Amino acid sequence: MKKVFTVAIIGFGGRGQAYGDLMKNRPEEFKVVAVCDFDPVQQVNAKKMLGLTDEAIFADENEFFKEKRADALIIATYDREHVRQCITALELGYDVLLEKPISDNREEIASLLDVQKKTGGKVVVCHVLRYAAGFVKCAELLREGAVGKLYAIDSSERVDYWHMAQAYVRGQWNDIEYSHPTILAKCCHDLDLVQAYAGAKCKTVSSLGGLGFFKPENAPEGSADRCTDCKYVDTCPYSAKRIYIDMWKNNGCSETAWPYSKVVPDYPITEEKLYKGIQTNNYGRCAFKCGNNLVDRQYVQMDFENGVIASHKMVFAAEGGRRIAFYGDYGEMIFDERPNTIEVKKFGEKPEVISVNKLNEGGYGHGGGDFGLVSNLYDILCGKPNRTSLAESLESHLIGIAAEESRKQGGKLVSVH
Repeated sequence: MKKVFTVAIIGFGGRGQAYGDLMKNRPEEFKVVAVCDFDPVQQVNAKKMLGLTDEAIFADENEFFKEKRADALIIATYDREHVRQCITALELGYDVLLEKPISDNREEIASLLDVQKKTGGKVVVCHVLRYAAGFVKCAELLREGAVGKLYAIDSSERVDYWHMAQAYVRGQWNDIEYSHPTILAKCCHDLDLVQAYAGAKCKTVSSLGGLGFFKPENAPEGSADRCTDCKYVDTCPYSAKRIYIDMWKNNGCSETAWPYSKVVPDYPITEEKLYKGIQTNNYGRCAFKCGNNLVDRQYVQMDFENGVIASHKMVFAAEGGRRIAFYGDYGEMIFDERPNTIEVKKFGEKPEVISVNKLNEGGYGHGGGDFGLVSNLYDILCGKPNRTSLAESLESHLIGIAAEESRKQGGKLVSVH
């Protein structure tokens, strides 16, 4: 019979709810026993979704951290809370599932590593794509020599145009005071994958990018400050009505689904609530007049200690989906999330196409990555080795920090360590 581990969650927004729901559906392994969130709406959601009593819900973080309340803690709060809360959790004796990004500060990263080593607590960083079926298959094929000796990686994250507007222009990742740079807030998954595939530490980075489009001077002539008051409400691709109401209707009118849950956190989602939301909150503001200050495009070049070179670009596009190409001395391989296929082209041989859909028949979030991440947490709670150490997970953050330093200096070459 499997051992059941108790879990507490701090931060019950989209990611906290996703992990809570996964664990609720794995009762032979996990039992969520406490939730902390300052938002009364999310406190109600936690009670409804997880069947918790009032005594298991905490509004005050200090009260929550007065004692250890479970075997493991999930930290799914705002970006700049992560290090402080993780250190507190480790000192209380928790093992931690830590949402990313962790930090954009080298000193904070060093402090977290130091505390983790001193306490011996285990930290699983939510780099979910490491566990996603397509990216796992790429790693397997590379180990088997599908391209020969790897020498170059070309990675792209094509962010849906509406997602860019939703999260990084109107949403919680639009202000550097509260968020991390976009290269970490959006692309730390990609940097983590690139450095894992490269198989060595990154030496130097250069980067270019900036905020080029979502600015007041690019607003359509005569546009209003809020989409519901604007003459372009039915024609602008960034219209909140088109993104949150029309798209919601076209996708089946879910009562809880993201991204509509960002506009209406108090379930069930209805058209009336969505319309009221975009009339009153940030998600209904003109995408060109949100006061956002993070980049909407960025390009990063990386040089690794073993001679592998790599690039990554983040852009907004008509259709989302990552694409990563691997080049070796005997072939190339491309994983593209749009067709969701991996194409292996060995020199002089007929290409092989692998369907990633068939690899992730369970259909869990992030291509099976959420399920795999939670499985890794269960394994380490059982005493098995962590598939990715905290130190290794932080390598991608050091690359991102160096990339942002380079970008601010016009692409200057910056050392990662």
